[in-house]
Amino acid sequence: MKKTALEEEVLSLIRPTPEEVSHINGVAQRILDRIRADGRAEGMVVGSVARGTWIHGDRDLDIFLLFDPSLSREELEEQGLSLARAIAAAEAERFREKYAEHPYINASIDGLDVDLVPCYRVESACSIKSAVDRTPFHTVYIRERIQPFIDDVLLLKQFAKAGGIYGSDQMTEGFAGYLCELLVLSYGGFLPLLEAASRWRPGIIIDPAGHRARDFPEPLVVVDPVDPKRNVSASVSLTRMCEFIELARGYIGEPGRAFFFPPPRPVLSVDEAACLLSRRGTFLYAIVLPTPPYIEDIVVPQLRKSLDAIRGLLDRHGFSVNRADCEMHEETSMLLFELLVEELPSVVRHAGPPVWNHVNASRFSSKYLPCSENELFSGPFIEDGLLIVEKRRAYTRAGDLLRSPEVLQVALGKHVKQAMERSYTVHKGIECYREEFAPFISGFLQKYSPMTWLARH
Repeated sequence: MKKTALEEEVLSLIRPTPEEVSHINGVAQRILDRIRADGRAEGMVVGSVARGTWIHGDRDLDIFLLFDPSLSREELEEQGLSLARAIAAAEAERFREKYAEHPYINASIDGLDVDLVPCYRVESACSIKSAVDRTPFHTVYIRERIQPFIDDVLLLKQFAKAGGIYGSDQMTEGFAGYLCELLVLSYGGFLPLLEAASRWRPGIIIDPAGHRARDFPEPLVVVDPVDPKRNVSASVSLTRMCEFIELARGYIGEPGRAFFFPPPRPVLSVDEAACLLSRRGTFLYAIVLPTPPYIEDIVVPQLRKSLDAIRGLLDRHGFSVNRADCEMHEETSMLLFELLVEELPSVVRHAGPPVWNHVNASRFSSKYLPCSENELFSGPFIEDGLLIVEKRRAYTRAGDLLRSPEVLQVALGKHVKQAMERSYTVHKGIECYREEFAPFISGFLQKYSPMTWLARH
C-alpha cells in the first residue's frame, strides 16, 4: 500500500542509517565468528536486527547460542555461560550475568546492548525444552515473509512507542516487536491494521496459521504461528489494548506527526507536585522498599500483587483508595497510594446477625459482652432486627496502619515481602516526591490516556 506524505516523512526519520546497519552487522559477525571458532554451538542473530525491523537509534542486538538438545539443562547452563562469558570477555567493555528462565550474558559491545542467550537447537517449536528455544523459529517465520512490510512494521513500532504501549515487559504490558510484525502481516500493512484495530473488542482472536489448539483468557489473542498453544499477545493488558484502539481511531480520523513524535509529558517539580496535590485535596502515601535482586519479569508482578494486597488492607480499615500504582527501579521500588481519607474517628460500626438467628446471635453477643470500654463504645444493641456493636477502630490514621505489622501479614509477593521485612519506609504527601521517581509521580498525578494527551496538546 502506498504510503502517505506524512508516513514517508516519518519513515525518513526512523529507518536505520547505512552506517548503523554496517556497524551492528559488523559486531554481529564478529560474535558469530567467535561462536563458530569455539565449535560447541551454532550462532544465530535473532530479533528485529535479524528481520530488518529495527528503528534508527535502537542499540539492541540479540544473539542465540544453539546447543545440542541432548545436553541436560545443567550442561546447557554451564557450557552456554562459559561460551557467552568468553565472547564477552574478548569483545565487551563490560558485561553481567542476568536471569530469565535460565542465565544469559548481557554485554556492552561497541555501543550496543548485546544479549548472548544459550538455548537448545530443537527441530521444531513444538519440541522446545525451554521458552527461549522458540525464538529462532520466530526469526525464521518473520524473515521469510516480512520484506514487503518492513516500512509498515517500522511505522507501527514508532506509533506504539510514541503511545507508550510498546514493549512486552511487565511494567509496560504492551505490544512486543514480534507481535507488531505478526499484526502487520495478518492485516497486510500499517493502515489496514489500524482500521481493523479501531473496531476491535476484547476477546478478538487473530490466528495467522489457522491452527489454534486451545482457548486463551486474555483480551487480545494472537496465536503464535510456530506454536498453536501460545498467545503472542498474552502480555497485552486490557488497558493497553484499549489505548491502542483509541489511538488507531484517532489516527484514522485525523493523522498527524504527533502520533509518531508526541509532545513530551512534563515532569513536575516538587513545588508543582505539591500544588497539584493540594488542589486535588487527596492524601498521597508511598511505601519505598529495596528492589529485590531479580529481573523485572519476576519483581514487577510481585510489586503489583503487593500493591493490591495493601490496597485491600487500607480499604478494609476504612481508608478509601482512589488510585494506586507501583514503579520498579534498580535500587529501590515504590508502591504509591492516593487516599480519599487519611484519618477516621475512633468509633467503627459493626453489624452482626439478626436476632432470630439464635445460634449466630448468641455467638456474637458472647464474643462482645466481655469487651472492656477501651475495646467497645456501645453494644451489643438491636437496630432493625440486627445486633450492632460500636467498636474502637484499630487504626485511626492511614500512616499508622502502613507502618504496622499488619502490612507484612497480607498477601505480599514473596521477594517483596522479604525486602520489606529487612526495611521499608512510609512517606506522606509531598514527602513521597523523590527525584528518581519524579516522572512516575508526575504521570500518576496527571493521568491521561495517550490519545487524550495528544488531543490536549
